[in-house]
Amino acid sequence: MVLNNVEKLLEKYNNAETSLQEEAQLKAYFNSDDVAPHLEHYKPLFQYFSKTQKEEFTKDVPLKTKKTSMYQWISVAAVTILMLGIAIPKLSGPSEQELKDRELAMATYNQTMEALSLVSLGINEGKEQLNPLALVSEGFEDGREGASKLTAFNIATNKILKTNN
Repeated sequence: MVLNNVEKLLEKYNNAETSLQEEAQLKAYFNSDDVAPHLEHYKPLFQYFSKTQKEEFTKDVPLKTKKTSMYQWISVAAVTILMLGIAIPKLSGPSEQELKDRELAMATYNQTMEALSLVSLGINEGKEQLNPLALVSEGFEDGREGASKLTAFNIATNKILKTNN
């Protein structure tokens, strides 16, 4: 292989731009004995790839599956008991005590609503009695505005009279 071509392929290889065929050419070049001295440091890299392709794993891997079946059945039983514990009380419907508690709660709610209704009526009547005070307040504000105009008139009159004296 031409040295110039090998250097171009190495540059492409370092930039991750080579194809599989070009990489095969590089492996073949570096596995041969005719490698340029300034490219010797690439030789172990490509020889490593060739050696590792031939390696095989021959050791047996033991698999233990008998213990897991016991744990699987225990987990299934636990889930079943949990589901039954949730479902059975709901299937039987409300008990007599629960019905009594609901009736008592409803009666308490109705009494509370009646009491709040009476309080609301009392507040509304008190609010209606405050309406005349609002009218008086409005009249008071009108009088205050008139008094402020009168004060301004007095100030202007005093200025006119003082300048004429």
